[in-house]
Amino acid sequence: MNKSSLKHLPTSTKSSGERSISASAAKLRLLKRLRCTLRYEKRAWESGATMVAGVDEVGRGSLFGPVVAAAVILDPAYRVRGLRDSKLLLPERREVLEKRILEHVIAWSVAAVDAACIDQINIYHASKLAMRNAVLMLAPAADYLLVDALRLDCDLPQKAIIHGDALSASIAAASILAKVERDRMMRDWDTVFPEYGLASHKGYSAPKHIAALQKYGPTPLHRQSFAPVWQNPVPQEVFDFMEEDNPTLPAILESSR
Repeated sequence: MNKSSLKHLPTSTKSSGERSISASAAKLRLLKRLRCTLRYEKRAWESGATMVAGVDEVGRGSLFGPVVAAAVILDPAYRVRGLRDSKLLLPERREVLEKRILEHVIAWSVAAVDAACIDQINIYHASKLAMRNAVLMLAPAADYLLVDALRLDCDLPQKAIIHGDALSASIAAASILAKVERDRMMRDWDTVFPEYGLASHKGYSAPKHIAALQKYGPTPLHRQSFAPVWQNPVPQEVFDFMEEDNPTLPAILESSR
């Protein structure tokens, strides 16, 4: 089963003797069965590549803030144990692994594309842009890419791997770095916009978040092109520091209403 087939799963699935489960639960069950190894990295090394980077992003489905990507070049001489898809790890475990990854990799980088850009070019292209930017920031540079599900717009040889963050150690490492960094951003923004509960749901469509949107409307950092956001167009204050960082922000917000 791959990602495209999961899109066509019914709302619930049932086999003989089993309770019906949602598509998201079925996907989670699948991911837990997959083994995260170095087999893709070894194939790349055997082909002559020396700087094999895993690339992944987080935050595509969030209603708030940036999409964040990371790129990681693992050291073939050191195995970081416990790597797996960041969605399957508890927050505390992700932070332990983040420290271990940063101590032992050859190179790593994190890049983000903000909500205003997401609204301008759509989340698919913004995700690819964030991943591409993360790759270009690597020092030393990568000579081969392992990418979760997508092909990036660059000249480097690369392999797109469905469920790559659950199968490739390099992509899993990138997933963990991106997730930990984005979660930190959400905790920071929670102090600015405490009504929305960003620290708990990280900007996703949790009931508390939807209720806050209905009551207060979106902040300037919400993704104005996402339906749950534009369906609740209560005007919000634009802070001076936001206008300084992005002079086009007021116009973008006005056109989205």
